[in-house]
Amino acid sequence: MPICQANEYRRNTDMTKTQHPTSSAKRASRTFLQPLSALNAANAGAAPDGDAPTAGDVDLPPPPPPQPAAPDMSGNASGAAPQPPARPLVRVLASWLVVAAMFGLMVYSFRTGGGGASRELENEEVFRGLVDKGQVEKCELVRENSGKTYIKGVRAGREEDEGGIPKRFTLNVMPDTEKLQEYLRAKGVPVKVRYQSPILTDLAVQIIPVLIFVGLMVFLFSRQMKGAGGPLAFAKSRARKLDGVRRKITFENVAGIDEAKEEVQEIIEFLKAPAKFAKLGGRIPKGVLLMGPPGTGKTLLAKAIAGEAGVPFFSISGSDFDEMFVGVGASRVRDLFEQGKKNAPCIIFIDEIDAVGRSRSNSGAIGGRHDEQTINALLVEMDGFETSEGVILVAATNRPDVLDKALLRPGRFDRQIVIDLPTMEGRREILALHASKLKMAAGIDLDRVARGTPGFSGADLANLLNEAALLAARLGKEAIELSDLEEARDKVAWGRERKRMVDNDEKRLTAVHEAVHAIVMSLVKGGEPIHKVTIIPRGMALGATMFLPRKDRHHYTRTQMLAQLATSMGGRVAEELFLDDVSSGASQDLKEATRLAHSMVCDWGMSAKLGPRTFGTHEDLPFWDRGNDYSEATSQTIDAEVGTLVRDAHKTATDILSSHKRELDILVDELLEKETVDGTIVEEIVKFGRVLTDVERQAADAPPPNSPEAAREPKPEEPPAVMA
Repeated sequence: MPICQANEYRRNTDMTKTQHPTSSAKRASRTFLQPLSALNAANAGAAPDGDAPTAGDVDLPPPPPPQPAAPDMSGNASGAAPQPPARPLVRVLASWLVVAAMFGLMVYSFRTGGGGASRELENEEVFRGLVDKGQVEKCELVRENSGKTYIKGVRAGREEDEGGIPKRFTLNVMPDTEKLQEYLRAKGVPVKVRYQSPILTDLAVQIIPVLIFVGLMVFLFSRQMKGAGGPLAFAKSRARKLDGVRRKITFENVAGIDEAKEEVQEIIEFLKAPAKFAKLGGRIPKGVLLMGPPGTGKTLLAKAIAGEAGVPFFSISGSDFDEMFVGVGASRVRDLFEQGKKNAPCIIFIDEIDAVGRSRSNSGAIGGRHDEQTINALLVEMDGFETSEGVILVAATNRPDVLDKALLRPGRFDRQIVIDLPTMEGRREILALHASKLKMAAGIDLDRVARGTPGFSGADLANLLNEAALLAARLGKEAIELSDLEEARDKVAWGRERKRMVDNDEKRLTAVHEAVHAIVMSLVKGGEPIHKVTIIPRGMALGATMFLPRKDRHHYTRTQMLAQLATSMGGRVAEELFLDDVSSGASQDLKEATRLAHSMVCDWGMSAKLGPRTFGTHEDLPFWDRGNDYSEATSQTIDAEVGTLVRDAHKTATDILSSHKRELDILVDELLEKETVDGTIVEEIVKFGRVLTDVERQAADAPPPNSPEAAREPKPEEPPAVMA
């Protein structure tokens, strides 16, 4: 059920952007037709915390001075938790500087090949040219054990290369170097002969930095792992244990889902007194699956079960089992159940279990996938542990349709509880629960707020009250008023009011669109009451027409759906009848009308030509083998039936607007003057052809003289007769 049904006009002056972005609330505002499973409701809220007792005005004696706590072995007071010693910043910086130095040395050694910064000359002529010019400062003749002989020299001059000749150079020469030595001495170049073994030097320059770097990284990694629980801590479960230390949540904190609370009562009794069930041979469900839309209180209900039973509560998300290393997810599953057995009786709660329990038949893999190993481990653990150990698995999901069938069979998730959107009474309870923590003005009718919020979940209602509190505080009010709740509801449903300039032509075009929706919905058969019409921009819409159903509905008739179709087509009809040209403003109306007509034909069997059957895809097959379950000829017939429904709705809207142009003009003028028109004003314009005065409105609301309501009204007392 949409929040408050609304039709809005969207502007687009750029023809390349005919599609307007819409939120889920906007898409829902076009139609009040939703799947029947999503229309009934129940939800949960958060209960207020009790105020702490305060001291009165009585003078109390001063408390005795606190006694110093005896220090423990670590030097901390016994009353304070020992704090781990802070790691000095200097040590951390020094460690990383050493790592950087070792890495730089290693890169340097690789680039220089272990021989310093020397480079080899091209040939002996280049070397002799340097000697003849006196550009060789010193020279060293090196002879290795392998028989290799070379010259290491230093060029005179700058450090940079000159003419392609490096500052430090080498030159391979023949082993017989007597003539070369005589030549160098004759030129005045000092020569030194040295014998060396290069193996140790290469090891020292190349291997040792690598070993130091690897050793330092192992040291840092081991320190990190000690703080994380060991080198294999990533394979441990990441479940968070909640017990009585934190704020306890019970059924008093949960509202709007009375049926779900009744279903889990026996689980609470089992956790409190398992012998009661064992005596009769009963077996408590091993797993409980909570299913429902987001924000309906699935996690809150699981916490309330643990709070009522007074047992530890392990909470983990389905995505926590996923890891880049193969087998880690399965290891975490096993570790999670081991923790549960050690803390039995307890509750293990897996949120968003569809992240780990998706159907293996539709995965598209050929086998051996990591997530399949995880779900296999989960299936084995659920079959492997017994409820006599006091461990109950509770899981929540928004997508029960994608779960593996093996999870849903008896013996695993025996009980499946649907937590749907709350009914009007459930919304009233949730609002009262949250409002008890806020400062509300006297006389606020929460029933009216609950009636005006169909389709809201518990999280939406909590957000609504919070937005109302923020709005009242921003305006400097002492308490939250009904007007704040109305504004907060509109903000949550359609977005914040946008203060932007709109020219007169755009404003009038928006007023025509919204007035048409209101007129058609008021006059069409099966229409809903109008709540209000506005041309104030909110979110992505330039205006909205809000419908307020008289009650929560579980079923919708074909007449009501045709009324919604005609209302959606009203914007395009108004452009054709009263404006010079059509625009892109009706794009969202046309999209919603097409979607609704397609659902009527394919989902609800409301086509006289195709008969009472559905048309869709083979969802039970893998994605590569899915296809429509109907032929190409049937597809053409579906398109024809959808087009017929849309054209009939267009004709219905045309007939209504052709005979009520005067009422449309009056409503357009009211919108241009006031920007927001209440639903009662729309009803007066449609019924009487004008807006009534206050006196006329009171007279119209008064019951007829001979009606039962008038007979029950007290009559004014007549003055007593005076005797002459």
